[in-house]
This record gives sequence, C-alpha cells and structure tokens, in this order.
Amino acid sequence: MTSQEMPLNELPAPTPSELKILKCLWSHGPSTVREVHERIAADQHLSYTTILKQMQIMHAKGLVERDDSQRAHVFRAVTGEDETQRVMLDDFMTRVYEGSASRLVMQALGMSRPARPEELAEIDSLIRKLRQSGEATES
Repeated sequence: MTSQEMPLNELPAPTPSELKILKCLWSHGPSTVREVHERIAADQHLSYTTILKQMQIMHAKGLVERDDSQRAHVFRAVTGEDETQRVMLDDFMTRVYEGSASRLVMQALGMSRPARPEELAEIDSLIRKLRQSGEATES
C-alpha cells in the first residue's frame, strides 16, 4: 500500500527529527535534500548524508513523497501541518488521557504554564463557536 492509498490515521507519527524536516517542507514547499539541509542543518549540526538518509526513511514510511523525474529528487510532505498535528494529538490524547479532551486541556492550562491573555481569548472564542455549532445541530 502506497502513502497515497494509506489512510492518514494509519501513517506513522513522525519522530522529532522527522518533524523538523516536515516543518521545513510545510513552510517552504516541495524541496530537494540539499535545500532542506541548508535550511535546518545550521542550527541542528547535521550532515547532508544524515538528512538524505532521514528523508529516505520518511519516504519508505509514507511521510513524504518523492518526485524523481529530475536529477535532484524533490520531496513533499504527504499530509499538511494541521492534519499531522491533529493525528498526533488524537494519538497522544488517547494514550495519555484516555481520549478525554477536557482532561488534556485542563492539564495544559492548569499545570504546565499559565496561559497568556491572548491565548485565553482564543480559547474562549473557540468555546463560544463550539457551543453555537452545538446549538445549531440540536435544533
């Protein structure tokens, strides 16, 4: 089964180093290994061959697709950033909080660090939208 045929929730969660590469692809679009290396190697102190091997592994896992129609292969992320974050969060919430969104949110807001006023305003706005959409579906 290719990555195009694989349901998104069956794609493996990216490792921290794979996530750095995906973030580069999301922000800059399809890129060659050299382009990715130039963008992330400076602060990561990674060699070109390390990035190449990592991207080959990501291709085998179905996290990226490779266009090898030209001499320099171009890689692109299979899923978007939002979708990847959602899948990773769903997995984390299931494993750690037994699927409870409220327990996750209470832990994040109450224990780890205080939320900034603008974050609280965004959360409040989201809650209002969720309540309104819930009321609309109940009608």
